[in-house]
Amino acid sequence: MFIPFLSPASVGSGTDIRYIDRRNILQRPDTMKRKETLFLIDSMGIAYRSYFAFIQNPLINSRGENTSAIYGFVNYLNKILDEQRPDYVAAVFDTDKPTFRHEAFADYKATRNKMPDDMAASLGYLKEVVRAYNIPVLELDGYEADDIIGTLARKAEKEGIASYLVTSDKDFMQLVSPLIRLYRPGKFGSEDEVVDERGVMEKFGVAPERVIDMLGLIGDTSDNVPGVKGIGQKTALPLIQKFTTIENILEHLDEVSPKGVQEKLRNGRESALLSKSLVTIHTEVPIQADIHHLKAAAKDVATLLSLFDRLEFKTFARRLREQGTAPTPVPAPEATPSETAAPLSDITTEPHTYRIVRTDKEYLRLLSALKKASAFVFDTETTSTDPLRAELVGISFCITAGDAYYLPVVVPDAPRGEGDLFAGAPAAPREGFPVERVVKDLRGIFADPAIGKYGQNIKYDMLVLSAVGIETAGVAFDTMVAAYTLRSDRQHSLDSLAAEHLRYRMVSFSELTDGGKKDIREVPLDELGNYSAEDADMTCRLVDVLHGQTAAAGLQSLCTDIEFPLIEVLARMERRGVRIDTAFLAEMSLRLGAELEKLVAVIHAHAGAPFNINSTQQLAVVLFETLKLPPAKKTKTGYSTDVAVLETLRKAHPIVESLLEYRQLQKLKSTYIDALPKLIHPADGRVHTSFNQTVAATGRLSSSDPNLQNIPIRTDIGRSIRKAFVASDASSLILSADYSQIELRIMAHVCGDPALTEAFRNREDIHATTAARVFGVPPGEVSREMRRKAKEVNFGIMYGIGPFGLASRLDISQAEARDIIQRYFERFPKVNQYIADTIAAARTNGYVQTLRGRRRYIPDIANKNQNIRSNAERQAINMPIQGSAADMIKLAMVAVDREMRRRGMKGSMVLQVHDELVFDIPKKEEKTMRELVEREMTGAMPLTVPVEVEMGSGTDWLEAH
Repeated sequence: MFIPFLSPASVGSGTDIRYIDRRNILQRPDTMKRKETLFLIDSMGIAYRSYFAFIQNPLINSRGENTSAIYGFVNYLNKILDEQRPDYVAAVFDTDKPTFRHEAFADYKATRNKMPDDMAASLGYLKEVVRAYNIPVLELDGYEADDIIGTLARKAEKEGIASYLVTSDKDFMQLVSPLIRLYRPGKFGSEDEVVDERGVMEKFGVAPERVIDMLGLIGDTSDNVPGVKGIGQKTALPLIQKFTTIENILEHLDEVSPKGVQEKLRNGRESALLSKSLVTIHTEVPIQADIHHLKAAAKDVATLLSLFDRLEFKTFARRLREQGTAPTPVPAPEATPSETAAPLSDITTEPHTYRIVRTDKEYLRLLSALKKASAFVFDTETTSTDPLRAELVGISFCITAGDAYYLPVVVPDAPRGEGDLFAGAPAAPREGFPVERVVKDLRGIFADPAIGKYGQNIKYDMLVLSAVGIETAGVAFDTMVAAYTLRSDRQHSLDSLAAEHLRYRMVSFSELTDGGKKDIREVPLDELGNYSAEDADMTCRLVDVLHGQTAAAGLQSLCTDIEFPLIEVLARMERRGVRIDTAFLAEMSLRLGAELEKLVAVIHAHAGAPFNINSTQQLAVVLFETLKLPPAKKTKTGYSTDVAVLETLRKAHPIVESLLEYRQLQKLKSTYIDALPKLIHPADGRVHTSFNQTVAATGRLSSSDPNLQNIPIRTDIGRSIRKAFVASDASSLILSADYSQIELRIMAHVCGDPALTEAFRNREDIHATTAARVFGVPPGEVSREMRRKAKEVNFGIMYGIGPFGLASRLDISQAEARDIIQRYFERFPKVNQYIADTIAAARTNGYVQTLRGRRRYIPDIANKNQNIRSNAERQAINMPIQGSAADMIKLAMVAVDREMRRRGMKGSMVLQVHDELVFDIPKKEEKTMRELVEREMTGAMPLTVPVEVEMGSGTDWLEAH
């Protein structure tokens, strides 16, 4: 294993039902088009459909086995993988054990026919085939597949991943949201359907969250859910529209008319509540599978061929042999030699020596090897994807490729809290070394910066170890981060990297835990040890491969100077967290709730009658039928009422302004004001956001839980959310440091335009200067409106804005917008030259790069479709600017953190949002910190124009900003 150079920093709106027609779902023009996708397959539903599709002419092989269900399932699975290319995928099955619903209602599903014996006999082979596709098979006794799917979809939703639930079951419509869709297989050769919120409205007449109330009233004959006798959908709809929930209906029975319906509800009270409970999909199932375990991976071709031959699927086998190796579900934009090589090796074929540390002698031998090593790989096994709530189960190590250790760790009486994947599982005695001893013996090794530490997503493992008292220094390589610098548009999971670069199929988490049914603490030690040691071993092998590739691509400095040292900085920031003023949020929630109620009254007054504002169908009727406003966009199920449409109608009627304000306040309340308190860690009362280093294609950091990048700042109410982020105590304050117009300054540096450069060097108001030059007036005569237009042009140019986009932003004609852009380029010709040169370079090289060499590949730069090509050109224009700004602030973070630690300062860097750094510091350190931060931020990446930083301080983030 090579030992890389340790740098000083290292040491220190939705659409309705839509037909797919063999298009990748990512190309659909809706809110989900840029999201990673998770496909969750209701496997029993697909298997049943497949079995009965051949019922008149069943597929029977020479052994007399009915293979109809398997054949149809595989055929449809291939269709999904080939056409939709999901980033994550799982096949979810029911078990033959009773569920909690059967305990609540003995006749649940009692009217269903027993599964045909020959179909039941084929399910074992079906699961084998799915596993050979390297797709996790998930099932859990006591729960239905619906509940597992619901749980995973909600988890993905929290991570910003778009889920598609592959099923024909209407019950799933209750889960539909902006990030969850139904993917309904077509019937009798018709196209598949994707159902969103409007599709649910089309089916039931209610929003997704009210589907359980609708089904609770009308029942579901397919599952023998009784509902209320005599209540059908036509009767139920107005009840739900008026009273919203079954509980509310029952509380206001006297207000229900006619009397006959009232009497049916009174007699069917218990049945309604039971039925609602039965149809409600549980979304907190204790299934041991998180989204990152479902990453799409290459097929195990050898195993698939063996199974296809055994099942006598000659067509599938022939196609697979013709392919050589089947393509991965999400192929890289450009084929690499590894993707067309021989079938993957695995733990059964690849030579290796994996040792499970069981005795004191073996333990001491491991410690000695780690102390002598120049560097080593480590990886943790835990009970949760949240490192601050996870219980440490074991640590694997690898010093030399092919030779790895697994050290089992026992945490006595570890609490199983909210973040624990197995919170409901009973503790069981385990073999291993006490965590106190492990911490005492490893603390010095991990704290030694002269010993290089390697890992895959090493920040997670650092945080897990930090939680038990082991701090990590000397982070020298992260395979996930290195792969991201090489190709930000590819997959970076360990399974994917091993398949792509090593031609190796790793043991999946699903295989280890029997489809998520086993608690990781209950997996036999030999199995868990091999699984974890394999992780460390493959990471070690990848270090060598990716180090060579980053060096060959000229990316070594980007890794060693910026990305790898930043890992330690981000780990410290996440561990520290930031304090939240819950009292302020509670008061703000009440205030916004009152404002929303007032807006509802105003909107209803404008409409002339009450209606469900959250129902897009009812809102469309009010806007385009009652008020006769001009519809802007029509879908298959009616007129669109998304924000873009409402913006075009803003001046047409006063109701529109109120609707926009309602939606804005409602989103603020639900996304931040009511959500932030739920994210507070019980141990320290702080919110610990996760900073994501390998997500944004431009190199920017992103954050999640909460997503700080999206906190609105354009409105007073949005900005006020920052007031909730407060200093640690009365002796501390929040310090904010924000780069001033950094992307414009980088633009001036990159293009070298004399006029732009001169304006920054003279410290002029860049937007006023631009307005004076573009509109041909003296600087003293620039009006506020002129400056506003110039500001939009300045920032829009960096994003490749055209006449249409500028006209929309400024509310002017396209002709006027075209004239403004033309005059801008006449006054700043080098900017226009930069744009032309950058697009040309992207066409020649296939990528563009930042000042520090970070690359972004632009595969669609030569696409024949003008819209796709234009979008690619905009990406090419923007990336060197935005990416260089990202590199600059990352360099600044590393430098500031290093200097703070060198001086032994007590303050902490706690947040990073776009071009801004936020610190929580003792008041007595403010003067020193201001000087330190300004010096390091302005000097992080020198430009030909001055770099300026705006700073402020206060008791909270709003006051400081």
